[in-house]
Amino acid sequence: MVLLHVKKTEDEQFLCEMPVATSVADATNQLVDLQNLRTRIHRLKLEGEELAKFGPAKPIDQQGIDEYTDQAKQKGRHYQQDPTGRRTGEGPDPAAAKTLMKTLDDAERLAHKDQVGRKVLLTKAALEEAIDNVRGAVMIAFPQGLPECDLVRQALEGTEELAGTSHANDELDPSTATLWFAGKQLLPKNQLSHHLGRHEKTKAVIKLQQAGQGAPVREAPVDAETQKAMMAFYHKKQEEQKKLAENEDDDYTNSAWANPKALKHHFSGVGGVRIR
Repeated sequence: MVLLHVKKTEDEQFLCEMPVATSVADATNQLVDLQNLRTRIHRLKLEGEELAKFGPAKPIDQQGIDEYTDQAKQKGRHYQQDPTGRRTGEGPDPAAAKTLMKTLDDAERLAHKDQVGRKVLLTKAALEEAIDNVRGAVMIAFPQGLPECDLVRQALEGTEELAGTSHANDELDPSTATLWFAGKQLLPKNQLSHHLGRHEKTKAVIKLQQAGQGAPVREAPVDAETQKAMMAFYHKKQEEQKKLAENEDDDYTNSAWANPKALKHHFSGVGGVRIR
């Protein structure tokens, strides 16, 4: 099984395995499915948190902050006004809301980019199970169901309309997605072994993007954290050199390293003797 480190952006990356004999076309379909499930979980997390706090979504023609609407509203036990006016404010029971939030956190943790650092492999079954767990938590919190306009219900059912939203570029189309390795596009008619070699223990960094975007940008030789550490070290050394250049005193002669008899004192055992 070849280990693939798949990157769409620095914030969108994951690990997975597949046989080196897999065709590039099949690999593209599998990787696109994984990426789309990951972004679906991210959207569930964003909207699910709002659902746990402020309840189901209002129809579009009824959205607005409750205190500024003309109609009187009957408030339930767990009412909490939505400051955006998109939700009814009728949140679930606190225990059910806590369960829903925990389930969302578990799903988000599974799909997070930090799994790469932990060397955790991503599978379609695990992602679908996480979504099913969120679906169960939503059913417990809202046994009456959610309205069709609720984005959480749409994400769970896979009926989202992302065009014109901030998530419009989240979903990838398997028919137009492309894989890149070492600055070269992997051809769909070939097998992975044609581009990565026949060794099953190979690890490769694969870039995933839509067709027509050209070659992906090459990665920097060092990551952002390493570059920050290098710059801090260089700045510290520069400041030290500046202070040494400005210091014209001979106080350094009192330092242990400047003592010409340091070696003799070391072997005679009197190096620590001081005269007061």
